[in-house]
Amino acid sequence: MDTNRLIALMPDLAVFIIVVDEGSYTAAAKKLGVTPSALSKQISRLEQSLSVKLIERTTRKLMISESGTKIYEQCKVMTNAAKQAVEIANYEHTIPSGMLTVAAPKAFLSIVLQPLVTPFLTQYPDIQLKLKASDGEIDILSEGIDVVFRLTERPSEALVNKKIGKVNLTLCASPDYLEQRGEPQVPTDLLDHDCIYLGETATDHIWDFVKDDQFHTVSVTGRYAVNHSQMRLKGVKDGLGIGIFPDFVIKEALEEGTVKEVLKDWTIKGNYQGDIALQFAQTKYMPARLRAFIDYISEHLSQ
Repeated sequence: MDTNRLIALMPDLAVFIIVVDEGSYTAAAKKLGVTPSALSKQISRLEQSLSVKLIERTTRKLMISESGTKIYEQCKVMTNAAKQAVEIANYEHTIPSGMLTVAAPKAFLSIVLQPLVTPFLTQYPDIQLKLKASDGEIDILSEGIDVVFRLTERPSEALVNKKIGKVNLTLCASPDYLEQRGEPQVPTDLLDHDCIYLGETATDHIWDFVKDDQFHTVSVTGRYAVNHSQMRLKGVKDGLGIGIFPDFVIKEALEEGTVKEVLKDWTIKGNYQGDIALQFAQTKYMPARLRAFIDYISEHLSQ
């Protein structure tokens, strides 16, 4: 029997189970909200499709044939499997469980998200969490990502976007470096300083600054470039030059006084600044594990 015919038979098979369980067409019809004659026609149609007698009709009660008994047993397996599928679906949407894959920029992942991992998994023991560190573009559908964090002023319009915070870029240097080399007063002063940049692209040594209606683009130079935020920060602390960082990277260093903000009246434009955008694919039925993660992260980052 081909798949289309089998699918067409399933409603009749389900009705057959109810008729057998209720013991009469009248009781089954009352349960289903239809007439007994309609059920009788449905069973007759099923018997014709299967080419087998399922029910022997008598004036007193229904008698299930031997073939009908065997088919009934298999139909119960079918409906039980269907119930389990529904229960799984309900569980998925009510009990946070299953695998959740999250992608985020490397520094944000290690500094901001990492401290939240253990408490989250402790609170939701049925969730498995897979983290992916990536500073590049992420195609969440093709890469199997459930949710991605972006630090940007232009989040993807193809995804649902939840703004959970703000990231600014900060220029800083060590107090010793500034004492020896002097503190820049305007962006163009950086031309006389050693600057530490990423070294990832041909243009990431070009820094843009904005203040009111003033705009400066400065092509900085320096002896050290590294695309790892913690190593770059270490270089700044060691006096190797001036560097740009997302504020969450240098928050602790600023509080400790191991670095000092430079050109604080100027806004720096570049990558990894803007909204902290938590993005995921549009779905009508959001899994409970995804909802739990979004709510948990939103609550803790807002604090």
